[in-house]
Amino acid sequence: MPPKRRIRWAVLPVGIAAAAVLAGCTPTELNGFLPGFVEDGTPATNQTEMVSGLWVNSWIVLLAVGFITWGLMGWAVIAYRRRRGQVGLPVQLRYNMPIEIFYTIVPLILVIGFFAFTARDQAILETQTEDPDVSITAIGKQWAWDFQYDGESESDTVWSMGVQAQTDARGDIVSELPTLYLPVDQTVKIKLQSRDVIHSFWIIDFLYKKDMYIGKDNYWSFTPTREGSYAGKCAELCGEYHSMMLFNVEVVSQSEYDSYLASLRAAGQTGDINDAYDRLQNLPGTGGSAPEGQD
Repeated sequence: MPPKRRIRWAVLPVGIAAAAVLAGCTPTELNGFLPGFVEDGTPATNQTEMVSGLWVNSWIVLLAVGFITWGLMGWAVIAYRRRRGQVGLPVQLRYNMPIEIFYTIVPLILVIGFFAFTARDQAILETQTEDPDVSITAIGKQWAWDFQYDGESESDTVWSMGVQAQTDARGDIVSELPTLYLPVDQTVKIKLQSRDVIHSFWIIDFLYKKDMYIGKDNYWSFTPTREGSYAGKCAELCGEYHSMMLFNVEVVSQSEYDSYLASLRAAGQTGDINDAYDRLQNLPGTGGSAPEGQD
């Protein structure tokens, strides 16, 4: 049998086995065991599959390179091991130009490829919706969250203020966490602000997070595609109680979302709270007075 045909017959069973294994994988396994997916494969947002695809495909390429590298290392260890009766140093090899070109070009191609795919997906993730269905301002503070649901006027704008998570002696959370409500299948644009230090807004199942800086607004646009409850936290070390800077996310129907906003309005939680509790109100240009003796 010709060598090429032997290779084909050897590769065929491997391909069939790989296809069978992949066909038996659950959506969670196919997405690299990342959060954000349920058993039927429904992603949490319109961006979740793109992020998981970048992650999984990168690992597949890296593992393939790893197996080839480990195989060559093992082969070199066995093929060039010291035989019985051998003494002295083995024959020294140097300046094998084909091999040196190979291990220079291949990593360069991999780095360029990873960069290109990452830049492509990041450009999509960072594209902001100019006319969202819902506009929300998320405000990070030591060590909790405020959420403002921006309306067309100040009377239509409502908010909720959160407090730091509290735990019992065993470390279980016993206080009510700040909760962000989002309507399912509606385009959301979140303005991210900080009241004090650098924080990071992270909804774990959404597979994306963004930093929050004092004096600089960040934005994130996406569409929640699955109703449910999700966990959120600060992903940037921000002080003593950073680990307690937690929040919940409820993705609900439009009617439930409207009812929640109505409950905030009925409680009198209306208007703009962006500047009401700002700890740094004497920044240059704000008109704040300087401390005595520093005029």
